[in-house]
Amino acid sequence: MIYRIAGILAAVFLTAVSAVRAADAPLVFGLPGIPPVFLAVQEYVAAEQGLFKKYGVEVQLRPFDTGAAAARAVASGDIDFTVSPSPIIINMVGNANVPVVGIYGLENPDWLIASSDPSIKSCKELSGKAIGVDTPGGARSIALRQITAPCGLKMEDMEQVALGSNTSAAMIAGQIKIGVLHIDDLAAIEANLGKPLTVVTTLKEVKPVSHYNLFAVRADKLAQNRDRYVRVIAALIDAEAFMRDPKNADRVAQIAAVTGRSVREAKDSLKKYLALEFWPNGTDGLTEKNVDVEIRTQVAVGGIQQGKEAPTYAKLVDRSVWKDALELTKKK
Repeated sequence: MIYRIAGILAAVFLTAVSAVRAADAPLVFGLPGIPPVFLAVQEYVAAEQGLFKKYGVEVQLRPFDTGAAAARAVASGDIDFTVSPSPIIINMVGNANVPVVGIYGLENPDWLIASSDPSIKSCKELSGKAIGVDTPGGARSIALRQITAPCGLKMEDMEQVALGSNTSAAMIAGQIKIGVLHIDDLAAIEANLGKPLTVVTTLKEVKPVSHYNLFAVRADKLAQNRDRYVRVIAALIDAEAFMRDPKNADRVAQIAAVTGRSVREAKDSLKKYLALEFWPNGTDGLTEKNVDVEIRTQVAVGGIQQGKEAPTYAKLVDRSVWKDALELTKKK
């Protein structure tokens, strides 16, 4: 009996130690792109300006080749947090009932299709063309489907060329003429080619109301460490405010070097992103109308598999974390 009790006590002790170690370990934050895409500037500003430290949370930023890969890592519990395309999170929850929830978001997509061939000017002219994406089913691939659907093109009408996060590099090298790009990709390609690209169309033009990315976490991890996630979001709120202040543009551009952009390219891109309200300014980026539009879109385009049920807004989103984070920023 004594040995049995001792064994139980030892197990309880080890469980408690593991919990303490988990709480002390850095929160691993997955970011899309190697090097990271420009949306990650917010997270790197929070790190480099000591904002995570300000709120007493240790964060390890870990780039992934794609947002889809980061989403899978969150789903499996390998990392704690991700910024991933909203369609991928929606489909993951709907098709596989993965217990992932969004606690912050980016509503305004920066996706566009551009060409170094000036003769390609319209959506319909993309038929039969090779187009650079990350990977079939990845973020750029999903954007391609959404941008071209209104002009009647199907995915099989185009040739997707899987390039990971290297679409802009492939266009600069002349390996491909058309790509699904971010705003900062456009600036970098034009600077290297010495000529403007033709912007065929943008996702914002064809779909004014949508939802771009969700900052997602497993519901069980959120329940276990909610205070840490509140502190992370508080740091991101402060980072957005820092980035929006014009006097910090040079510093933000220096930090943005992690994306592979020059200071000049980063400053030019930063102005365009801020004008787009790309990062949430005074909001959580989780407007119900925008998220619901994205859920319905995934049902319409077949992202939600036949026989599966799309998640509701209430299941997909927890807005309370941002509210608590906002109150924390006011106290600080």
